[in-house]
Amino acid sequence: MESLKTIIDVCRAFGIAGEPADYRAFTSGHINSTFLVAFETDGQTQKYLVQKINTAVFRDPDALMENIVRVTHYLRKRIREQGGDPERETLHFLKTVDGGLCLRRGETCWRIYRFIDHSFTYDLSNDAGSFRSAGERFGHFQRLLSEYPIESLYETIPDFHNTPKRVAALEEAAEADAVGRAHKVQKELSFALARKDDAEIALRLLKEGKVPLRVTHNDTKLNNILFDEETKEGICVIDLDTIMPGLSFYDFGDAIRSGASTAMEDERDLSKVSVSPEMFRAYTAGFLSACVNALTPDEIDHLAFSAKLMTYECGVRFLTDYLCGDTYFKIDTPDHNLVRARNQFKLVSEMERMMPELEQIVKEEAEKAKTNKE
Repeated sequence: MESLKTIIDVCRAFGIAGEPADYRAFTSGHINSTFLVAFETDGQTQKYLVQKINTAVFRDPDALMENIVRVTHYLRKRIREQGGDPERETLHFLKTVDGGLCLRRGETCWRIYRFIDHSFTYDLSNDAGSFRSAGERFGHFQRLLSEYPIESLYETIPDFHNTPKRVAALEEAAEADAVGRAHKVQKELSFALARKDDAEIALRLLKEGKVPLRVTHNDTKLNNILFDEETKEGICVIDLDTIMPGLSFYDFGDAIRSGASTAMEDERDLSKVSVSPEMFRAYTAGFLSACVNALTPDEIDHLAFSAKLMTYECGVRFLTDYLCGDTYFKIDTPDHNLVRARNQFKLVSEMERMMPELEQIVKEEAEKAKTNKE
């Protein structure tokens, strides 16, 4: 853990004055190191989140911060135009006293943004109301950014959701068999490779001009929404490190993958793994209520499929990492990535079985959302 002296020194470089009144580390989050610090000035307290950016993951922090600051600046303008509160509905990053978006100190890189008080996050929730609110907030995020000039954003993690390349990487890992595990996963490999054609669909729709490139969050887990302590409604999308050009499918699909499953992604008892129609409908209703008019017909028609696509891609990544010797994802047991892959592939199977029902839910909720907008 960084010393208080180090954190104060970083804060001063961002022009923060006053006396330090609170300091503690945040344990949530797996990539960056985050610290909450409060300063008092003339009897007023202002809280900030200070983050040390993991430059092993984000190798170009300048491009990373350019994306985030451009998008949040745009969001603040749109929120203000619509009568919202930009201080609570989007993040506000500070610049250094020299005008920089981040602070370089040797091998480390720092950034600071204002803490949004009287808010909380859910790591997990079985409450359909909360999941609907999350869907509405991510849908609102999509709508506000629907006309954002996408060409101004960097692709900070190239091919992050390029599913065909993820499948190709799996095939290469199986062929190389670096740690001698391929013989243990023939069933899983067959499952993944039997769905290679599915991996092409989203990018083909983009190439054909049927779906547009958009600003996407790319990590739409429930805990990336701040909820208001009083209203219990979602208020702000956070963790913007993976903001970059992408497809609406990525954000909708990953949210369903992580939030509508009936089990955790490392559940070993596959009989417990399925899709909750109630949670699927809740998120879909919230999402479409906020952005149905900003989506193309082909985007809406493929939303249910996108949940399967993102689940399939995640399973492929887990299986690839298992074959490579667990070099990317953190594991708790030697077979952790294999368990995760089997879990995601079971969820894919359940989505395939339930696809007519899921597509009907999307159709119904899209019609409701359009009617309510008229």
